[in-house]
Amino acid sequence: MTTTLTTDSSARLPGLIRRLTGDEKHAPSAHSTIDVLQVLYDRVLRVTPDSVDDPERDRFLLSKGHGPAAYYAVLAAHGFIPDAWLDDLAGPESRLGHHPDRRLVPGVEISSGSLGHGLGLAVGTALGLRAQGLHKPRVYVLLGDAELDEGSNHEAIAYAGATGLDSLTAVVVDNSSASYGWAGGIASRFTVNGWTADTVNGRDHDALYAALTGHRPRHPHLVVARTESKG
Repeated sequence: MTTTLTTDSSARLPGLIRRLTGDEKHAPSAHSTIDVLQVLYDRVLRVTPDSVDDPERDRFLLSKGHGPAAYYAVLAAHGFIPDAWLDDLAGPESRLGHHPDRRLVPGVEISSGSLGHGLGLAVGTALGLRAQGLHKPRVYVLLGDAELDEGSNHEAIAYAGATGLDSLTAVVVDNSSASYGWAGGIASRFTVNGWTADTVNGRDHDALYAALTGHRPRHPHLVVARTESKG
């Protein structure tokens, strides 16, 4: 199993995104994630449309599921779903809802949209893989900065660090949406609990790739991807 090829998908992505209409209020949320998603599917994740059920695949969990347009476009660009599905976002017969549904969309690992659940699900997924003796797959979870206001994330952060869950990488897209913030910045709330962390420009593909592959043994890893402010 290898990562999906990149050349055609990168060229097709802008046109695919333009086909998705009807959820403009979440356009900033989707736009903030596009570069992280592109780097993950182009260069990092070991998953293809033919390996979505392979136990040895990498897992990607979109916790920030309330703005899935960019995610759907990337899935289409890499052949997980037909391009034509993008023309009927949230229609009566559409498989593409305003929140992604794992039962309806090939390649989607979790149904998401309600904030605060994705990191806990990622921790559970990584623990399940460890329990099965599957040590090669990595688990990546993409969150928004405002999600960190949800208390469930603090439990997941602490538990992952205490158990040395080094197959887990969390990516926080920071577009200054959070109401409260954290003294010392986003990374500090993870590193104090035993995580390693990199903070990078969320539009710089080479910096994102280096951070997304920069995990260390015996520690879960965080990537903070800074983008322009939502406002």
